[in-house]
Amino acid sequence: MRLVGPAGEQVGIVRIEDALRLAQEADLDLVEVAPNSRPPVCKLMDFGKFKYEAAMKARETRRNQTNVIIKEMKLRPKIDPHDYGTKKGHIERFLKAGDKVKVTIMFRGREQSRPELGFRLLQKLAEDVSELGIVESTPKQDGRNMVMVIAPLRKKSDVKHEKEAAAHEQDVVVEEEIEASAVDTAAEQ
Repeated sequence: MRLVGPAGEQVGIVRIEDALRLAQEADLDLVEVAPNSRPPVCKLMDFGKFKYEAAMKARETRRNQTNVIIKEMKLRPKIDPHDYGTKKGHIERFLKAGDKVKVTIMFRGREQSRPELGFRLLQKLAEDVSELGIVESTPKQDGRNMVMVIAPLRKKSDVKHEKEAAAHEQDVVVEEEIEASAVDTAAEQ
Protein backbone atom coordinates (compact mmCIF):
# COMPACT_ATOMS: atom_id res chain seq x y z
CA MET A 1 0.00 0.00 0.00
CA ARG A 2 1.07 3.60 -0.56
CA LEU A 3 1.56 5.41 2.74
CA VAL A 4 1.21 9.14 3.38
CA GLY A 5 2.73 10.59 6.57
CA PRO A 6 0.93 12.74 9.18
CA ALA A 7 2.20 16.00 7.64
CA GLY A 8 1.14 14.93 4.13
CA GLU A 9 4.60 13.76 3.05
CA GLN A 10 4.93 10.63 0.88
CA VAL A 11 6.45 7.71 2.80
CA GLY A 12 6.23 5.40 -0.22
CA ILE A 13 4.92 1.91 -0.89
CA VAL A 14 5.12 -0.25 2.26
CA ARG A 15 3.57 -3.49 3.54
CA ILE A 16 0.48 -3.32 5.73
CA GLU A 17 2.35 -4.68 8.75
CA ASP A 18 5.01 -1.95 8.46
CA ALA A 19 2.32 0.75 8.11
CA LEU A 20 0.52 -0.51 11.22
CA ARG A 21 3.79 -0.57 13.15
CA LEU A 22 4.59 3.03 12.08
CA ALA A 23 1.09 4.12 13.15
CA GLN A 24 1.51 2.49 16.58
CA GLU A 25 4.93 4.06 17.07
CA ALA A 26 3.61 7.54 16.20
CA ASP A 27 0.44 6.96 18.32
CA LEU A 28 -1.73 7.70 15.27
CA ASP A 29 -4.43 5.88 13.30
CA LEU A 30 -3.91 4.24 9.90
CA VAL A 31 -6.79 5.47 7.70
CA GLU A 32 -7.49 4.18 4.21
CA VAL A 33 -7.98 7.28 2.07
CA ALA A 34 -8.32 5.83 -1.45
CA PRO A 35 -9.23 2.12 -1.35
CA ASN A 36 -9.94 1.83 -5.10
CA SER A 37 -6.59 3.10 -6.34
CA ARG A 38 -3.72 0.73 -7.17
CA PRO A 39 -1.99 0.40 -4.76
CA PRO A 40 -4.49 1.54 -2.07
CA VAL A 41 -3.55 4.79 -0.32
CA CYS A 42 -3.47 5.04 3.50
CA LYS A 43 -2.61 7.99 5.71
CA LEU A 44 -1.26 8.28 9.24
CA MET A 45 -3.55 10.68 11.15
CA ASP A 46 -5.41 11.27 14.38
CA PHE A 47 -8.83 10.12 13.17
CA GLY A 48 -10.78 11.71 16.06
CA LYS A 49 -9.21 15.10 15.33
CA PHE A 50 -9.91 14.64 11.60
CA LYS A 51 -13.62 13.92 12.24
CA TYR A 52 -13.87 16.90 14.63
CA GLU A 53 -12.32 19.28 12.07
CA ALA A 54 -14.61 17.96 9.32
CA ALA A 55 -17.65 18.53 11.55
CA MET A 56 -16.48 22.08 12.35
CA LYS A 57 -15.97 22.80 8.66
CA ALA A 58 -19.47 21.52 7.83
CA ARG A 59 -20.94 23.59 10.67
CA GLU A 60 -19.16 26.72 9.41
CA THR A 61 -20.50 26.25 5.87
CA ARG A 62 -24.02 25.80 7.26
CA ARG A 63 -23.63 28.97 9.32
CA ASN A 64 -22.51 30.98 6.29
CA GLN A 65 -25.37 29.68 4.17
CA THR A 66 -28.14 32.15 3.42
CA ASN A 67 -31.74 31.07 3.09
CA VAL A 68 -33.62 32.83 0.33
CA ILE A 69 -36.94 33.94 1.74
CA ILE A 70 -39.87 34.73 -0.53
CA LYS A 71 -41.99 37.55 0.86
CA GLU A 72 -45.49 37.96 -0.51
CA MET A 73 -47.33 41.19 -1.21
CA LYS A 74 -51.02 41.12 -2.16
CA LEU A 75 -52.65 43.88 -4.20
CA ARG A 76 -56.02 44.54 -5.80
CA PRO A 77 -56.50 45.91 -9.34
CA LYS A 78 -58.32 49.03 -8.04
CA ILE A 79 -55.63 50.05 -5.53
CA ASP A 80 -55.49 53.64 -4.27
CA PRO A 81 -52.28 55.55 -5.22
CA HIS A 82 -51.32 56.03 -1.56
CA ASP A 83 -51.85 52.33 -0.80
CA TYR A 84 -49.81 51.48 -3.90
CA GLY A 85 -46.98 53.69 -2.63
CA THR A 86 -47.06 51.98 0.77
CA LYS A 87 -47.00 48.49 -0.78
CA LYS A 88 -44.21 49.57 -3.15
CA GLY A 89 -42.22 50.82 -0.13
CA HIS A 90 -42.57 47.41 1.54
CA ILE A 91 -41.44 45.66 -1.65
CA GLU A 92 -38.41 47.98 -1.92
CA ARG A 93 -37.51 47.22 1.72
CA PHE A 94 -37.72 43.46 1.05
CA LEU A 95 -35.56 43.76 -2.07
CA LYS A 96 -32.96 45.88 -0.23
CA ALA A 97 -32.79 43.15 2.43
CA GLY A 98 -32.03 40.63 -0.35
CA ASP A 99 -35.35 38.75 -0.27
CA LYS A 100 -37.44 37.71 -3.26
CA VAL A 101 -40.93 39.17 -3.49
CA LYS A 102 -44.00 37.38 -4.84
CA VAL A 103 -46.55 39.99 -5.89
CA THR A 104 -50.12 38.70 -6.12
CA ILE A 105 -53.03 40.62 -7.57
CA MET A 106 -56.37 39.27 -6.38
CA PHE A 107 -59.32 39.65 -8.73
CA ARG A 108 -62.87 39.59 -7.35
CA GLY A 109 -66.17 39.46 -9.17
CA ARG A 110 -66.21 41.38 -12.44
CA GLU A 111 -62.53 42.29 -12.05
CA GLN A 112 -61.76 38.79 -13.37
CA SER A 113 -62.95 39.82 -16.82
CA ARG A 114 -60.27 42.60 -16.92
CA PRO A 115 -56.91 40.86 -16.30
CA GLU A 116 -55.12 43.56 -18.33
CA LEU A 117 -55.61 45.98 -15.39
CA GLY A 118 -53.64 43.66 -13.14
CA PHE A 119 -51.03 43.08 -15.83
CA ARG A 120 -50.51 46.84 -16.27
CA LEU A 121 -50.28 47.32 -12.49
CA LEU A 122 -47.59 44.61 -12.23
CA GLN A 123 -45.66 46.12 -15.15
CA LYS A 124 -45.78 49.54 -13.47
CA LEU A 125 -44.55 48.01 -10.21
CA ALA A 126 -41.70 46.22 -12.01
CA GLU A 127 -40.61 49.53 -13.60
CA ASP A 128 -40.82 51.36 -10.25
CA VAL A 129 -38.52 48.86 -8.48
CA SER A 130 -36.24 48.13 -11.46
CA GLU A 131 -33.18 49.67 -9.74
CA LEU A 132 -33.55 47.19 -6.83
CA GLY A 133 -34.76 44.01 -8.51
CA ILE A 134 -35.53 42.18 -11.72
CA VAL A 135 -38.62 40.24 -12.74
CA GLU A 136 -37.85 36.57 -12.22
CA SER A 137 -41.19 35.25 -13.44
CA THR A 138 -43.45 37.33 -15.64
CA PRO A 139 -47.07 37.96 -14.59
CA LYS A 140 -49.20 34.82 -14.95
CA GLN A 141 -52.92 34.39 -14.39
CA ASP A 142 -53.58 31.66 -11.83
CA GLY A 143 -57.31 31.29 -11.33
CA ARG A 144 -58.51 34.42 -9.50
CA ASN A 145 -54.95 35.68 -8.97
CA MET A 146 -52.17 37.06 -11.11
CA VAL A 147 -48.67 36.33 -9.80
CA MET A 148 -45.24 37.82 -10.51
CA VAL A 149 -41.93 37.15 -8.70
CA ILE A 150 -39.28 39.87 -8.35
CA ALA A 151 -35.71 38.86 -7.42
CA PRO A 152 -33.26 41.30 -5.80
CA LEU A 153 -30.24 42.51 -7.77
CA ARG A 154 -27.97 42.01 -4.74
CA LYS A 155 -27.62 38.68 -2.97
CA LYS A 156 -28.72 38.37 0.63
CA SER A 157 -25.19 37.41 1.70
CA ASP A 158 -23.81 40.66 0.19
CA VAL A 159 -26.40 42.69 2.11
CA LYS A 160 -25.51 40.80 5.31
CA HIS A 161 -21.77 41.49 4.85
CA GLU A 162 -22.44 45.19 4.18
CA LYS A 163 -24.54 45.47 7.36
CA GLU A 164 -21.80 43.79 9.41
CA ALA A 165 -19.16 46.12 7.93
CA ALA A 166 -21.31 49.17 8.64
CA ALA A 167 -21.93 48.02 12.23
CA HIS A 168 -18.20 47.43 12.74
CA GLU A 169 -17.38 50.86 11.32
CA GLN A 170 -19.96 52.47 13.61
CA ASP A 171 -18.45 50.65 16.63
CA VAL A 172 -15.01 52.01 15.71
CA VAL A 173 -16.38 55.55 15.46
CA VAL A 174 -18.11 55.25 18.85
CA GLU A 175 -14.91 53.91 20.44
CA GLU A 176 -12.93 56.84 18.99
CA GLU A 177 -15.48 59.31 20.37
CA ILE A 178 -15.29 57.68 23.81
CA GLU A 179 -11.49 57.87 23.77
CA ALA A 180 -11.60 61.51 22.67
CA SER A 181 -14.04 62.44 25.46
CA ALA A 182 -11.88 60.56 28.00
CA VAL A 183 -8.83 62.58 26.86
CA ASP A 184 -10.84 65.82 27.10
CA THR A 185 -12.01 65.07 30.65
CA ALA A 186 -8.46 64.08 31.66
CA ALA A 187 -7.14 67.36 30.24
CA GLU A 188 -9.72 69.37 32.18
CA GLN A 189 -8.68 67.83 35.48
